[in-house]
Amino acid sequence: MVDLKERMTSAMKSLNIVFLSAALGLLSAQGQPGGGSRPGMGSAQASPGLNPSTAKLFGENNAFSAQLEMQTGGQGPDAMTMPGKIFFDQGKSRFEIDLSRIKGGMMSPEAAIQMKSIGMDQTIVISRPDKKTAYQVYPGMQAYVETPLTDKDSDTSVSDLKMDLTELGKETIDGHPCTKNKAVVTDKDGAHHESIVWNATDLKKFPLKIEQGEGDVKLTMLFREVSLSKPDASLFDPPAKATKYDNMQSMMQQEIMKRMGGLGGSPAQVK
Repeated sequence: MVDLKERMTSAMKSLNIVFLSAALGLLSAQGQPGGGSRPGMGSAQASPGLNPSTAKLFGENNAFSAQLEMQTGGQGPDAMTMPGKIFFDQGKSRFEIDLSRIKGGMMSPEAAIQMKSIGMDQTIVISRPDKKTAYQVYPGMQAYVETPLTDKDSDTSVSDLKMDLTELGKETIDGHPCTKNKAVVTDKDGAHHESIVWNATDLKKFPLKIEQGEGDVKLTMLFREVSLSKPDASLFDPPAKATKYDNMQSMMQQEIMKRMGGLGGSPAQVK
């Protein structure tokens, strides 16, 4: 059973890389007063989700779904491209990730194969600021981990923020005419969060591209196949038949026990 435990351990390390990268893209950084934000400097405990300073960039588009590609790490050896799909509705968010499609960074093809072998290649991250709760769902395991949202942004409303736009030019992205803007979002404490956004003039100014940070901590978010329709409410809840766990370690231990039981070991005590 050593091989199974090693694969589980390797999978957990890979998941840490994945969720750190997801946090870089979806959790806008904690800006410094008077200065721009730096991706990845926000709370390491927060689950990926569009926090208020990022959600502010979407203007009046407070409900949508889209294919989302996140690029982190600039041009360096740690650069990573993570494609997925995002759903958003009034602060609630859902990000679907297929680990086999991640390129670059520290996510090796071997790690992706290991994760698929134990049912962790498909991952869904749901953020519910209204419940101060986040869910990491693993459809292949029929399981999810529920954790509290502790980031201070869960107590901040988009209406508390101010955004100033400065036009930088006109460009076209995926056939959509866009206005390129410098966006500065200021929170009630006076901290600034700077981004470059490409607002599509034919999609209610939806930001098809967002850039934040500089150098090694630069990130880019690209949105495609955008739908401005309200997503189904059920997408923001974990599956009713999935097993709930309070932390990742507990879930992994139970999964090891179940698989060992299936191979002649001791049966698991499933919650």
